[in-house]
Amino acid sequence: MNAKIKKRFVKGIYVNREYSWLLFNKRVLDQARDLTNPLLERCKFLSIAGSNMDEFFMVRVGSLFNENLSDPEETENKTGLTAAKQLSGICELAKDFYADRAACYKQLSKELAEKGVRILRAARFTPRQKEECKAIFMSHVLPLLTVMVLDAKHPLMQFENMKSYMLFDLERDGRRMVGVMAVNSALDRLYKIGGGENTRLVPVEELIRAFGHHAFLGYTVNGNMMMRVTRNADFDTAIDDSDIERDYAEMRDFSDIMKKKVESRAKLNIVRLETDCEESRLKTFILKLLKIDPAFCFKDERFFDYKFLFSLDKFLPHEKSAALKYPPFRGAVSKELIGVPLIDTVFQKDIFLSYPYDAMTPLVDLLEESASDKRVTSIKITIYRLANHSRIAELLCKASENGKQVTVVIELCARFDEENNMYFASKLQDAGCTIIYGMENYKVHSKILSIVLKEADSIRYITHIGTGNYNESTSKQYTDLNIITADRQTGEDAVSFFNNIAICNTEFEYNRLLVAPETLKSGLIKLIEGEIDKAKDGKEGYILAKMNSLTDKEIIDKLAEASKAGVKTELIVRGICCLLPEVKGETENIRVISIVGRFLEHSRVYSFGRGKERRMYISSADLMTRNTDKRVEIAAPVLDGEIADKIAAILELMLSDNVKAKKLCADCVYRRVETLGAPVDAQAVQLKKKPV
Repeated sequence: MNAKIKKRFVKGIYVNREYSWLLFNKRVLDQARDLTNPLLERCKFLSIAGSNMDEFFMVRVGSLFNENLSDPEETENKTGLTAAKQLSGICELAKDFYADRAACYKQLSKELAEKGVRILRAARFTPRQKEECKAIFMSHVLPLLTVMVLDAKHPLMQFENMKSYMLFDLERDGRRMVGVMAVNSALDRLYKIGGGENTRLVPVEELIRAFGHHAFLGYTVNGNMMMRVTRNADFDTAIDDSDIERDYAEMRDFSDIMKKKVESRAKLNIVRLETDCEESRLKTFILKLLKIDPAFCFKDERFFDYKFLFSLDKFLPHEKSAALKYPPFRGAVSKELIGVPLIDTVFQKDIFLSYPYDAMTPLVDLLEESASDKRVTSIKITIYRLANHSRIAELLCKASENGKQVTVVIELCARFDEENNMYFASKLQDAGCTIIYGMENYKVHSKILSIVLKEADSIRYITHIGTGNYNESTSKQYTDLNIITADRQTGEDAVSFFNNIAICNTEFEYNRLLVAPETLKSGLIKLIEGEIDKAKDGKEGYILAKMNSLTDKEIIDKLAEASKAGVKTELIVRGICCLLPEVKGETENIRVISIVGRFLEHSRVYSFGRGKERRMYISSADLMTRNTDKRVEIAAPVLDGEIADKIAAILELMLSDNVKAKKLCADCVYRRVETLGAPVDAQAVQLKKKPV
């Protein structure tokens, strides 16, 4: 990363949030270069890094655009940068990303060619390939393309967010015009041509570059340019009562309001332009037409997204593709949980699941059992993101249809999942479930399931607390921790939690749970202070935590205070880390590592002390201000000593990783962990421990 830019984004023990995110995405891109990953998996990492950058521009850059318009003098609270200064630095660093991505793709395409997979460029078609490709374009591509000419009689079209267009510099009868070709998302991204042992693939972009001019009969085509715009997706999700109650007699459903807000995303301001050329008449035209600052224009001469790399294996024989991918893996189910009544099993002992190494099956089976068990009176659950084909949703519908009282708190403001959640909210409501759309203007990001049972005159509880979503798809890709318990106080807290959501009450003190926005941050700070007190008394203070991101300044300052007091702190932070460790006299007792590997590290764990004094929590929350102050989040204590030991062992294993782990150093550079021992890949070790 540019040293001059780094100096701007780092101040004392603080690292700017956006800069730290860009460092994280560089670590993702590094996995595309990491030879310990199979070739097709490296291709996927390249695509993921690009998709991450797309969302970064839509959300974070969009947010900075909004801040710069509303309050240009406002500065962020750690490095004192205005939105404009952050945007300027981001633009410079983004150009480096595009150059790195292009170089990485060039290397990957070379390696693919060595394996017999050739992704062809239009400029290098042989005469035979050109003939075959033209036939494909004319019969399979051109019919799905939408074209128009921009002139006095044709109004400017709406360039859609994240959609590719080919512009053509046209001339007819001495007049210069611009042709626009919209690339239909229904088109295949890759087309296979030729025969033989080698696999030859042609991206649709190359077909359009080579033959798109055939759509403009009667015109002279002087040049072309592929382009894509990225629009601001950071729209305001806050809902004022007046939005809902403009006419009490016609009170509108919150989902209707959210639907309109989501639809507005397609017309929000442009925050990025991507083109496949450096300079041209067409680029000058579009910059002026769309009023885009050239600093926010980026070049990739090949593709704007690399998602087609995910589909390469379908063009290869199974044996060949299998050798270029990770070995197949399926989450395990403990023998103790197979073929037994799960409700009664939980009453005997807490159940621990570590995704993806453990399957989600026991949790789904528990819900299915609860949907029919006569003892179960109510089921309540928080939903943030669901799989497209959700067994969880089906079972909630079944439970409601079986006469259970089912309450679903579904977050309609889950960014980019709003439409999916609105669909499921409607489906669940039709099945008789009670639907709650969050709490006031707080996003409900908690992961909790409450099952209440009545046996004779006694009430019993089963509660599931997790660090990840109730999503069967991501449970196979994200690492998350889950505890299913029959602990009474936890169960009573869970019931109180859902009651408080229903009446929009955040001011409630729970027996077991720490709940944002009221008690989660203060509870964690109190636990940090407990370790500080130990250190001041000459005892060992110790903090071990794992999260996706760390940005909350109050917590960063408290961790720095702990470091000064002599508390040893070890942090596993996958993504953004705004705390700079190992700064002499400030954070020298803090170690930070990041692991980016086959699975997305997603679990959050906060542990304080060692041995019998250890207090450990799993949580839905990262230590970000948005989570601690602006969302409804849960941290639950790990009460079962055996489970706490298992979680501690997982974290210790990750701390010993010297293959996928990178250490954040005092100069704000992530470096490979150096060790004289044998290679340790924490995820690979956990895979080996779980039988397929």
